[in-house]
Amino acid sequence: MPLPININELLTGRVIEWDRLEFKKGWNPEEVIHTICAFANDINNWGGGYIVIGVDEKDGQPSFPPAGLQENQIDHMQKELVELSHKIAPHYIPVTAPVVYQDRLIFIIWVPGGDERPYKVPQTLSKGSPKRVYIRQGSVSKPASKEEERFLNTISIALPFDDRINHQASVDELDKDLLVEFLYEVGSDLHSEAANIGKEELALQMQLLKGPKEYLRPVNAALLFFNREPHKFFRGAVSEVVLYKDYDGIQFTENIFRGALFKQIKNVLEYLRNIVLTEKVIKIPGQAEALRIWNYPYEAVEEIVANAYYHRSYEIPDPIEISVYPDKLVVLSFPGPLPPVDKEALKQRKIFSRSYRNRRIGDFLKELDLTEGRGTGFPIIYRKMEQNGSPQPSFETDDIHTHFLAVLPVHPEFLKEEELLPLESPKALEILNLCRQAKSRKEIMDMLQVSNQTKNHNRYITPLVELNLLLLTTPNKPNSSKQQYMTSEVGLTYLSK
Repeated sequence: MPLPININELLTGRVIEWDRLEFKKGWNPEEVIHTICAFANDINNWGGGYIVIGVDEKDGQPSFPPAGLQENQIDHMQKELVELSHKIAPHYIPVTAPVVYQDRLIFIIWVPGGDERPYKVPQTLSKGSPKRVYIRQGSVSKPASKEEERFLNTISIALPFDDRINHQASVDELDKDLLVEFLYEVGSDLHSEAANIGKEELALQMQLLKGPKEYLRPVNAALLFFNREPHKFFRGAVSEVVLYKDYDGIQFTENIFRGALFKQIKNVLEYLRNIVLTEKVIKIPGQAEALRIWNYPYEAVEEIVANAYYHRSYEIPDPIEISVYPDKLVVLSFPGPLPPVDKEALKQRKIFSRSYRNRRIGDFLKELDLTEGRGTGFPIIYRKMEQNGSPQPSFETDDIHTHFLAVLPVHPEFLKEEELLPLESPKALEILNLCRQAKSRKEIMDMLQVSNQTKNHNRYITPLVELNLLLLTTPNKPNSSKQQYMTSEVGLTYLSK
């Protein structure tokens, strides 16, 4: 049965970091069992890894086209892998799938992080060989040192929350339509077979259920992503977006977002894109191309918002809070980053973290292209802000890591106009002059060189209508597609001053 991931993106390292991928031209059972053990131990809570047989490796990168395998070789590997699994203590069975890639047959072994760490395997396949704990160090599987083994024992006491079984829920709580939609969005071949597979079998193939056959229960990540009301299980699986009209936080509008996590994130980002993000076009004398800037670059906003969902704790009932002030966009989540990342480390442009709070959620978000690989989020945010000409972002926590605060300052060009009253804004004067003769909304937006969207209508036209400076030509049908705007007597009087 196909794996629940896009194979092309997996093999090119787009959604899974290279440290979690091991390529082998041929079958080496001793090396394979060591790597299975290392991925299952998942010492950094990165989510395990993948072993790809039939693809050669050169300088740490896969070599394409694949060397490929014969069908009888894969049959042999599958049988031997069953025997090898019995040598792992505690018993562990990875997920396997033969795959045709670039017209060659390859064999992929998916090794999710295990629940019963630490795992041990024989040092060699010779009879009587002592068993050792193996871990992943960079792109190498190696025996753990005594210190590393002690650390693994320490973290094994607490399985990542998103990968824990939820005893208060059942398979019935999962929505098959959401499962299928997710597989379609990530481009998994499993999507084409999903219609003919029962919900339980599909969830098992996606590693969303745990426990014995008679007591299968979903893991927390399954309920967060594939239940339409995850807030009923996790009160904090909610996000609040508050738009402040003033610096004091007195006048504001609030919107609450709920639902399956991957849809909730997309809805929040779509809302911010349509209502908050604004582009400005500045003509430069003597230059053909105008300067195009945004109050906040979308890529930076997307990275900060998605990472708030990735790194927060869903054991805490507080929602993610996104606050938009006239001069900044602020994202607050709970708790703060895991050690060794502290408030001093957050001042650096690149963060190096040893372990992660949500290994399954992270994989889901990467597969959906909502987050990047480890350690790349901060550089992307800084780079996108610089490319837009915006001030640098800031990231904060406190001494005891109770919260994480990300702040994007607005581009200074937008701050200039926000400080003006509607009548003082140059754009207000431009609109009043243009509308001495009735003009449509599109004509006004074209003159201002901004997009014809509701947010720009609310920003530039609505205040002038409320001040009786602009009149609607069809006042009884304010939302008419034929609506036009004309400067009122009050507006003409103001222009004559």
